[in-house]
Amino acid sequence: MSKIWFITGSARGIGAEVAKAALAAGDRVVATGRKLDQLQAVYADYGDRVLTVALDVADEVQAVAAAQAAVDRFGRIDVLVNNAGFGQLGLFEEIEAADVERQFATNVFGLFHVTRAVLPVMRRQRSGRILNLSSIGGVLGFAGASVYCAAKFAVEGFSDSLAPEVAPFGIHVTVVEPGFFRTDFLDGSSVRYGSKRIEDYAAHSADMRSSYDGYSHKQPGDPAKLAAAMVELAGTSEPPRHFLAGSDAVEMADGVIDRRRAEIAAWRDRSVGTDFDA
Repeated sequence: MSKIWFITGSARGIGAEVAKAALAAGDRVVATGRKLDQLQAVYADYGDRVLTVALDVADEVQAVAAAQAAVDRFGRIDVLVNNAGFGQLGLFEEIEAADVERQFATNVFGLFHVTRAVLPVMRRQRSGRILNLSSIGGVLGFAGASVYCAAKFAVEGFSDSLAPEVAPFGIHVTVVEPGFFRTDFLDGSSVRYGSKRIEDYAAHSADMRSSYDGYSHKQPGDPAKLAAAMVELAGTSEPPRHFLAGSDAVEMADGVIDRRRAEIAAWRDRSVGTDFDA
């Protein structure tokens, strides 16, 4: 049966690749993004199989309107892909409070807005798939990415907690954790850095930014292959709660698990000793 996909941030990058993979599989897509003309240009050849809708996910009213437009056009929403977001990089003290809030407004609260708008549709259907784009930065922290990682850790916690809440309605939640994929994420059209300059951090900040700049468009992950995997996730009867994407993500996650197990073992007696005496 053909699925109806609702994808945020689908004008380029991973969002666009997922949309095209879903269309290639015979499905239909609600492609959303902040710039309607850009969306219309990307999907001009797909005719009525694609509905393009302007959506700034940070605007809850727009999220509700976009979900309603999807239902008005296609009658249902089978797969929600919460992909919209950007990277606020830089050392924590060099990032203004307003920029931290902007990161959470899009990457966290925007994801909440869209999910809240779509869930009533899926509950009525008693079925649905939600694919929340996190990051390997939601599994472990990176120096120079404290704010971005904090937002992605929030997506992880939300997804893990939402999943059992909606499971009785036939809705599955998968949090997708990509490593470094070859998109525009690290170039100037997407990534943002802190605007404050603190002398103590000057050398570290310069090295961090140079490292990220040098990696831009050289990342090992193939967005088209990730998109194909996400179409597979949407079609499997028992999707995973977490899906790591990329060999780098798998290697780093293994390291996190190994370190955590070692810490638990080293501190086990002290940890369990904080209970009341039997």
